[in-house]
Amino acid sequence: MFSKVALYAFALISVVHGQLVGTYQTETHPSMSWQKCTKSGCTTTAGSVVLDSNWRWVHSKSGYTNCYTGNTWNTTACPDNKSCAANCALDGADYSGTYGITTSGNALTLKFVTNNSNGKNIGSRVYLMASDTKYQMFKVLNQEFTFDVDVSKLPCGLNGALYFSAMDEDGGMARFSTNKAGAKYGTGYCDSQCPRDIKFINGEANAEGWQASANDANAGTGNYGTCCNEMDVWEANSISAAYTPHPCDGTQASRCSGTACGGDSNRYASICDPDGCDFNSFRMGDKSFYGPGLKVNTNSKFTVVTQFITDSGTASGTLKEIRRLYVQNGKVIQNSKVSVPGMSSSYDSVTQQFCTDAKTAFGDTDSFSKHGGLAGISKSMATGMVLVLSVWDDHSANMLWLDSNYPTTSDATKAGVARGTCATSSGKPTDVEASAANSQVIYSNIKFGDIGTTYTGTA
Repeated sequence: MFSKVALYAFALISVVHGQLVGTYQTETHPSMSWQKCTKSGCTTTAGSVVLDSNWRWVHSKSGYTNCYTGNTWNTTACPDNKSCAANCALDGADYSGTYGITTSGNALTLKFVTNNSNGKNIGSRVYLMASDTKYQMFKVLNQEFTFDVDVSKLPCGLNGALYFSAMDEDGGMARFSTNKAGAKYGTGYCDSQCPRDIKFINGEANAEGWQASANDANAGTGNYGTCCNEMDVWEANSISAAYTPHPCDGTQASRCSGTACGGDSNRYASICDPDGCDFNSFRMGDKSFYGPGLKVNTNSKFTVVTQFITDSGTASGTLKEIRRLYVQNGKVIQNSKVSVPGMSSSYDSVTQQFCTDAKTAFGDTDSFSKHGGLAGISKSMATGMVLVLSVWDDHSANMLWLDSNYPTTSDATKAGVARGTCATSSGKPTDVEASAANSQVIYSNIKFGDIGTTYTGTA
């Protein structure tokens, strides 16, 4: 994912996360089923989703006093990181009323803007749960992951993202004794951007050195960030879509400090690859493949199938290829082919050679190979990763890296610059939060299992 800094942008006055647990709102995870598939068929698994802790209200452990308001910390409750974790309690969530998160059977709906008694909430991120206290862990090597999605109400500037993150199964409770909330309250987030706007990391606050954002009234950055392998299975709106592996040097969440977290001023300094190796059909030269009324018609629901192929054809092998196909109206749609000067026209999946050639053709920094490429992210895939589902807007780059010409200073005819048909003036959060307030994404019918067992359709 290019930038998740803005994912935490929302307008609730007192939403943040801490490590103790409050008692004012009972935490009840919305149920959501999914299916495990083999060649013998698919069986339904009862699961649920939990809201990420960065969205939650955190207050003094003995009362209603906010520990964080707007984009600043309460310095009385949080004079330092350790004291803040000891003084602040993370409370339960009203999923539908406050956050616009609802489930029905195997479907999850995430609304972009939700008006509520505190003002309004913008965007959300949830995780699939295996139990009340543990995330569902997916080991995707030599497996296939499939889901249905409706992006018809996601315009330019928005991103409905479904991805895997190498988070701790329990949200970090076992590794960090001061984390008393754990997965039940959505703690332990990490990704390949090593985000520094996470307010609690490793069971401590991130208050020391906190700088309020200049363009986001609810966000900021602290001294620390949190890094881990990330597999972006799906980043999309109705205009553009991409899937992108982001390898890191380690296999589990790791706290970074200052410039070692990378970021805008020192992008490639972290232990992770912030750019990833993306396959965006439009960027790869096929401008008639994905969008309203196109081959994959985003005006209606469709199925996304992703296959994680190993060198040995077994779960103990190393990832060598990530293949993509779609199913819509009963028809299987093979992924688009590459049409970029300097790249093979036979490419239609993510392989190490595809990534190397794309970096060369686009003139991009090859941080993907530096951090181990497909073999690097394969290590976390073998260990197990958490499924993340979200909707967000982008205070950093207006989502132009997904659906427009980016960088905006480059010639749009240069290979790799054009990523979608959205205007370079689109995607500003102040605009989309007003004009696209009714936007939403619906994820449904998640299936996981042996390759070739999670979908049906005709060629």
